[in-house]
Formats: sequence, C-alpha cells, structure tokens
Amino acid sequence: MRALRRLIQGRILLLTICAAGIGGTFQFGYNLSVINAPTSYIQAFTNETWQARTGEPLPDHLVLLMWSLIVSLYPLGGLFGALLAGPLAITLGRKKSLLVNNIFVVSAAILFGFSRKAGSFEMIMLGRLLVGVNAGVSMNIQPMYLGESAPKELRGAVAMSSAIFTALGIVMGQVVGLRELLGGPQAWPLLLASSLVPGALQLASLPLLPESPRYLLIDCGDTEACLAALRRLRGSGDLAGELEELEEERAACQGCRARRPWELFQHRALRRQVTSLVVLGSAMELCGNDSVYAYASSVFRKAGVPEAKIQYAIIGTGSCELLTAVVSCVVIERVGRRVLLIGGYSLMTCWGSIFTVALCLQSSFPWTLYLAMACIFAFILSFGIGPAGVTGILATELFDQMARPAACMVCGALMWIMLFLVGLGFPFIMEALSHYLYVPFLGVCVCGAIYTGLFLPETKGKTFQEISEELHRLNFPRRAQGPTWRSLEVIQSTEL
Repeated sequence: MRALRRLIQGRILLLTICAAGIGGTFQFGYNLSVINAPTSYIQAFTNETWQARTGEPLPDHLVLLMWSLIVSLYPLGGLFGALLAGPLAITLGRKKSLLVNNIFVVSAAILFGFSRKAGSFEMIMLGRLLVGVNAGVSMNIQPMYLGESAPKELRGAVAMSSAIFTALGIVMGQVVGLRELLGGPQAWPLLLASSLVPGALQLASLPLLPESPRYLLIDCGDTEACLAALRRLRGSGDLAGELEELEEERAACQGCRARRPWELFQHRALRRQVTSLVVLGSAMELCGNDSVYAYASSVFRKAGVPEAKIQYAIIGTGSCELLTAVVSCVVIERVGRRVLLIGGYSLMTCWGSIFTVALCLQSSFPWTLYLAMACIFAFILSFGIGPAGVTGILATELFDQMARPAACMVCGALMWIMLFLVGLGFPFIMEALSHYLYVPFLGVCVCGAIYTGLFLPETKGKTFQEISEELHRLNFPRRAQGPTWRSLEVIQSTEL
C-alpha cells in the first residue's frame, strides 16, 4: 500500500513536470527551430504580397531585410517576456502565470493561420513577437515553479527537465517542418500555427496540478494551501521536516519585500549570486552552440551530404542535445552542478579547437570535412550535458524567495539580448574570421570553465536555506558566521 502511494505521488510530480514543460520551454525550442523550414516560402509570400499592394516586387535586399525582421522579432519578444515574468510570478503565482502565458500563443496561432488569406506578412511579424513573449515568460517561470515544487534530493533533476523540453521542442520543430509533413509550400501557415497544440495541452492539464508550495507559504502566507500542495506532491508521509525548512526560509524572508531587478546589483549580500548569474548566463549564449546549428547546413553540404538529406542530418543535431539533456537530468544529483558545467565547457573547448583545425585543413585533406561533422555533433553533445541545463537552474538555486523572480528577470533578459546579438553578429564574424570563426567562442568556453571551478558553489543536495547561508559566508568572508543577512524593509511580497 505504501509503495502504491509513493508511485501515485511520483506520478503527480511527473505530471507537473510534463504539464509545465509542454507549454513552457518546449514552446521556446519549437518556435526557435520551426521557422527554418518555411524560409523560402515566407520570403516568396512577402514578395508576392508587396507586389499585389504596390504593383512592383521587392528588391532582394529588402526581402532579406523583411525576413531578418521576422526572425529577430522572436528574441525581441523573448526580452519583453523575460521582463514580464517577474511581476507575473509574484502577482499571479507560478502556475497561474504559465496558464495566462498561453494567451500569447493562442493569439499568435490565429495570426499565423490567417496571414496568407489576409495577405499580410505583418501578421507573421506580430505573431513571432507574441510567441517570443510566451517563450520569455515560460523560460523564466517554469524552472522557478519546478525547482520550488521538487524535493531537495530531486530538485536539480526536476529543474533540468526544462532543458529536456527545450531540446525536445527543437527536435519536434525540425521533424514537423519536414517537407513530408508541414514543411511544404502550402502548409506553412499551419506549421507556424501548430504551436497552439502544446499550449492547449498545458491549458487542459496544468489546472489540475498544485501550485508551488514555497510560493503559497512564503509569498501568500497560506500554510493550509502549502500543506495541501505538499501532500499532493509528496504523499501523506512525514512532511514535518520539509515544512520546518519552509518555515525557516519564511522566517529568514520576514521583513523583506520582493527585490527589484536593479536592486540585485546594489547589495553586497547578493554579489556572488549576481556575478555567477551574469558570467555563466552570458557564457551559455556566447559559447557558440547556436552558431553551430547555423553553420551545420554548410558543413554538411560541403561534406557531400545530398541537399534533400541535409534536413535529416540537422534533426540529428537536435537529437544529440535532447539525448545529453536526458543524461544530464539523470546524473546531476550524483555528480553535481559544478562537474557538469566544468566538464561541458572543457569538452566544448576541445571539440571546437578540433573543428577549427578541420576547417583550416579541408582544402588539403578532404576527409577533414567528416571530422568537422563529427565535431559538430560532439560540440552539441557537450553543450547539452552541462551548460544547456545547469545554467537555467542557477537563478532558482542561488537566490532566496524574495530575490528569485527578479533574478529570473535578469537572467532571461540577459539571455535574450545575447541571443539577439549573436544572431545579428555571427554572419559578420564568419565573414571576417573565416575558418577561425570559433576562436572567440573557445575563449568564452575556457572562461566559463575557469569561473565555475573557482567561484561557483556546489548546491547539490542542499536546502535553499543552506545554500543561502553558504553564499552569505562567501559574500562576507571576514565576518563571523551568524544568521542569514536580513533586511529591515517592510514586507510587500506582491510588489516588484
């Protein structure tokens, strides 16, 4: 009977992970990759629409500019969503914020679906902006929601599921975009609007699952609702220990109000946390992984892969990241966060160096193109096993309840800005550095590994309160050990 109860409670936690992920980071990965397949069709539609309005076709450089706007509006929307995530998480709670976030997906799907009939490429632009907002909100709130709902011994693995759903979304976007499915010249509006399906799945499942117990107790002060949520997530066993930990964190936050993003940079008590967030968040976006995806097609083409088969080879790159995200989720609570980050960045440095050598020697030794292909897969595997998932949980684990929403806003805004800058600057880097284009990215990987080894504390198996106390000692090394630093400000947990 006890085993049956544990199985049921385990299923509830698993359902919570799936319901949050399918409409959360899955959407980010899906909308990131699904736009690649209909590139030529949307460009042709833009040109035809302009010609029908004005009687003259668009010049090629303006068609390319319109397409660049359609693509770049996604990270711009993500930036808006990241800034919106903090206030939503505080005022509505974690679960309700994820549900309300689907408004953007539904609106975007309607715009995508009717854009061709309406003869409006502006509807595609607005739709891309809205799915970007959705991705920006979910990428910040989902790890927060899952990290606060999981027991400490599973917190890392549960939070890492965000990376799994991101990789799964990338692969599914690549698969659905195949010419045999929705990647044809007539089906592209349905392809873009298909993001409505995971949104509908979340709207149908997430309302049946509990809110974050930490939010209910610390932000709302509702002990009964917190206990009910814990019972659903953990079962009817002994919850006294976990409830005591939550009460300790609540007491530590007493007298504090929710931090505003700029306040994180002003307090010495948050110095180590903010530095780690900025350095490692920037390293994840500047390490060159997204650029590998952009460069993969040309490498596969030069290696002799038939044009019709390149789309299947690209699916293999997304599958590599999915595989390593699953492996990382399984091993994170055994090996720890630091080992995965250091190992991931070190391996990326190794494979990126070999990739650079292979590109330089491709004119002398034709077989080096196949070495370059292998390095692409190895680079993505190394990224997935460490930086892809671990970086996303830093804001959840390094900051307390009052600072966590603001930290997620900072992390999300930083990620989307870096993503936009890399996408904008990569073509120029490729043209200027040619075969040495990965040298700057290798420097970022080395810096990420060194910083993690020297400055990032290990959080494996520790409660949020224990992590907070350790960081307090690191931020104030010369002071005698004492209780966690507290502010004297009045509690206003619904204000950001």
